[in-house]
Amino acid sequence: MIARTSGNGIDKGFFRLLDMIPPLARCTRNRGLPFIISWAHRLSGVLLVLFTWFHIYTLSFLVPAGAYADKMKLYELPVFAFIEWALALPVIFHALNGGRLTLYESFRFRGDEVLLKWVAGLSILYAGLLAVLMRMGNQNVSAGFFWLMAAAAALSAAYGLFARIWRTPHRLSWKLQRISGAFLLVMVPAHFLFMHLSPQVAKDAGQVALRMQNLWIKLVDMALLASALYHGSYGLISILKDYAASKELRMAGMAAVIAAMMVAAWAGLKLVIAI
Repeated sequence: MIARTSGNGIDKGFFRLLDMIPPLARCTRNRGLPFIISWAHRLSGVLLVLFTWFHIYTLSFLVPAGAYADKMKLYELPVFAFIEWALALPVIFHALNGGRLTLYESFRFRGDEVLLKWVAGLSILYAGLLAVLMRMGNQNVSAGFFWLMAAAAALSAAYGLFARIWRTPHRLSWKLQRISGAFLLVMVPAHFLFMHLSPQVAKDAGQVALRMQNLWIKLVDMALLASALYHGSYGLISILKDYAASKELRMAGMAAVIAAMMVAAWAGLKLVIAI
């Protein structure tokens, strides 16, 4: 059993949950819960970067449409449907925990005991909602209206943070990473939600291509692409700076990250414009 006290006010419920996973409980006992949450945030971020690359690769099969249809058949298999659902967990955790960090970092609000409960509760609620929508599989929502609402909320969050941090002495790259994070806090979970609110629009090649031909959707896709790639590359480079053993390794890693992101940006932008 791990100790039931924590310097940042986390209550006993979290520790009882961790006791159910012995390796995690041991690591928490030795390193502390903040260490676990910090690394969970970073690992989920790395996973989302990999998913972004994979998503661009999958969409590249829209030309020709038949290749995309063949790829989408894989998602009808139960194991892939489960993986698709399970991916919602790191998505919503990373988004909500990023929001928690922003509240502390930029607004000086650190109620970890309350906020971590909200992160856990909303993550479970979001994953449950996706499971219900995936099970139903027959609903439909207007893409233009959905993304108008999502973009309005995301831009409001991004502007609110922009107004808070823009005049601070931090570097421009740091500010852009935080602002892009506020934008993605809404847009990435919304993207996953939309895919299951309109399942045919997400998996039928013709409907996907038709949706992406809409100028408004193109703008949304480009904003998502730019924000995700910048936010992800900044995060990967931050991890390299913290843990790479030598300057040479850091420089090589940073060059590889930048090159990979530039290739992904070129491929994604080409795809959005071409369709």
